[in-house]
Amino acid sequence: MVLALCLALLGPATACGSGDEDSTTLHVLASSELRDMEPLLDDLRRDTGVELDMEYKATVDAGDGLTPGAYHHDLAWLSSDRYFQLRLKESKSTAKPLSTTTMLSPVVVGVKPETARALRARAKGGQVSWADIADAAAAGSVRFGMADPKRTNSGLSALVGVATAAAGTGSALRAEDISCDRLRGFRTGQKLTADSSADLREQYIAHQDRLDALITYESELLSLNAGGKLHEKLEIVYPKDGMVLSDYPLLLLDPAKRAAYDKVVNWLKSASAQKKIMERTLRRPLGADVRRDPRLRADIGNALYFPDQRAVVDQLVEDYGDPRLPTAHHVIFLLDFSTSMRGPRVASLRAAFAGLSGADTSATGKFVRFYQGERVTVMRFGGRVLAERDVTVGGRRDLDSVKSFVAADDFDNSTAIWSALDHAYGKASGIARDHPGQPISIVLMTDGENTSGITRQEFERRYAARAETVRGVPTFPLRFGEADTAELTRAARTTGGRMVDAGARSLPDAFKEIRGC
Repeated sequence: MVLALCLALLGPATACGSGDEDSTTLHVLASSELRDMEPLLDDLRRDTGVELDMEYKATVDAGDGLTPGAYHHDLAWLSSDRYFQLRLKESKSTAKPLSTTTMLSPVVVGVKPETARALRARAKGGQVSWADIADAAAAGSVRFGMADPKRTNSGLSALVGVATAAAGTGSALRAEDISCDRLRGFRTGQKLTADSSADLREQYIAHQDRLDALITYESELLSLNAGGKLHEKLEIVYPKDGMVLSDYPLLLLDPAKRAAYDKVVNWLKSASAQKKIMERTLRRPLGADVRRDPRLRADIGNALYFPDQRAVVDQLVEDYGDPRLPTAHHVIFLLDFSTSMRGPRVASLRAAFAGLSGADTSATGKFVRFYQGERVTVMRFGGRVLAERDVTVGGRRDLDSVKSFVAADDFDNSTAIWSALDHAYGKASGIARDHPGQPISIVLMTDGENTSGITRQEFERRYAARAETVRGVPTFPLRFGEADTAELTRAARTTGGRMVDAGARSLPDAFKEIRGC
């Protein structure tokens, strides 16, 4: 009689009086952004008899903490398990945890109204893309906050979206699709970061007057707009070139807890719980059983593919770098102005620099343009260095200065490739001395063979004698016309760069491929 009354009061799912508390308490490693689910966990415990003991970590950190075959939790509940699944694949583990999607939220861009209007005005058909965001960031007109991609799913998802759009392949990123120079313009617009999306939200509130946009989950942006702490509500932009969708999977790490796991999953996927989740967190419910909040009815299009190799993700994050550190690089452009460059070749060179200055409005062009704060040295050389100009990009006047420098007609009858490159390394020595730690690279463009000045062997001897910081400056030769492929390839290998052959493509396209990294 007592047992029947107990079951009636506490519900059929509760093991009342069993004395086996471990069977109804599950230890969960969870993404920190799931703290907003805590008020609903009491309802879960009441309805199912299962209590979730949550340990919170940043999503990427949590995924890194899951070692296949040596789990320390019963469940994991992450905003996304894609990175963990890549580690699992790499480990060749045969025990793949059961995973169930619990809710949805895309990583999108929240933009202040005036900035949103400007973006739409410049975007093709008024539909803003990641390329448009990157272009505006490079130009200094969009300053945004984004969580650290090394630690958070929202930051990593945004970075995958940007890099996928920059690659322009329409498929999952491969190692050969990633180039740090295509991320630099976007990166220079990041003025705020944090180790979790929740911390990012609070920091944005504190610093909102000096920012134009916030890149995070749709649910976070909607919550911010409803919270009454913004001076201006953010307009949500769903980039037309796609977004990464977070699906908040619940993973069963301990198969012995399958019965309790099933109770939790069934409760979370029920229409009543999905409605509560939507109302509490503004994440999208699963399926069509729950009538969506009007704010959640925007079409998010096709979700972007996530890379299918861990090494690709790791390379992407490494290339992006630490968002807390300064972004400006110093690129030395060493341009062959021998007489063989007259005519169509120099016209093509000038078109390349016009494109880097913002004239190229293609998607890839927007990702590789000169960006705010970038330091550029341009050298023209023939039998010697004819002239050089230093520019720190701050606006149109600086870009016009670079274009006018490349427009000069002082060609020379000789080609001193190795003397000019040695001169560029002398310039790099001064930069390294005056600006310790600043990344420096050299882009060498030539259409001919060395006809004067020092030999390649002498250049290599002088290079080997330079300080270690200067030897760390890579050279990226861009071969054009009749230039010696073997010699330029050797120079690239010696200095840690790589060569691009522009013979099979236009010079502007070759410059877009090799912007100094």
